[in-house]
Amino acid sequence: MFIAETHTSAAIWHYRVEKMILEGKTQYQTYQICDVPRFGKSLFLDYNIQTSLMDEYIFHECMSQPAMTLHPNPKKVVVCGGGEGATLREALKHNTVESAIMVDIDEELVDMVKVHMPEWHQGAFEDPRTTLLHTDARQWLVDHKGANFDVILSDLPNPHEDGPAQFLFTKEYFQIAADAMSEDGVYAMQAGSANENYPDCMMSCVKTLESMKETFPYVAGYYGLVSTFFQPWGFVLASKKYDPFALAQEEIEKRFAERGVKNRYYTPRYHQSVFTLPEYLWESYHRGARVLTDAEPFAWTA
Repeated sequence: MFIAETHTSAAIWHYRVEKMILEGKTQYQTYQICDVPRFGKSLFLDYNIQTSLMDEYIFHECMSQPAMTLHPNPKKVVVCGGGEGATLREALKHNTVESAIMVDIDEELVDMVKVHMPEWHQGAFEDPRTTLLHTDARQWLVDHKGANFDVILSDLPNPHEDGPAQFLFTKEYFQIAADAMSEDGVYAMQAGSANENYPDCMMSCVKTLESMKETFPYVAGYYGLVSTFFQPWGFVLASKKYDPFALAQEEIEKRFAERGVKNRYYTPRYHQSVFTLPEYLWESYHRGARVLTDAEPFAWTA
């Protein structure tokens, strides 16, 4: 048995299923949890792989740790999306956190992963600091303008063509998030592929956030090497006050020690490396990237 995932019009990747653990359909998407050789337990949504036990830590540390570490005292955190609970888990590593709100629209999926994917959330849903909500993340942020969140982590689905997630990758959405943040808030998002074959979504997110200099003076694209996706995966950090390139290894080591954080991928030594982008991404920035708006969002056609 194989699950076939279309990467682009040129390539389809096949994952061999050793054992199907669970499959079904929620109001919003189909899902399969299965064992894939070498990858281990893996989650597919709408026949696209989302995560595997082999290297989920790489994606989720990248999703959370740069933003959490950059903020000098992150107390109030919001995770938008993040169904498996692993982004929430990573945020809660920081003992400075007093409240962490996770907003994921698919309650059925979250209930399923609570039971069948404990390796991901590791009890994060039961942490007394956690509040779990099931509603539209964008509207929820609109309703919480001025809430002064220190960090917002936007772990949301790719902006597939004609899908609602398109409007979670636009200048208007980024401003909504900024309006819900504190004066020194830090925002981070997953931004899709960072490979040479499909870089335009990530670099359009960089360009869009850079167009908001008065809101976010500091914007930096970064990436993690995610073998499960067969490609590097992109993220973007935007900060109102703090420059990630000015964060020294010694300061990261100090913050990790004080906060009780231990990572396997995003480490103090590796911090500058994740933010060092290859030239082909900057070529995409100048060639194919554009400012994304509600009127003209990005349409992920792969």
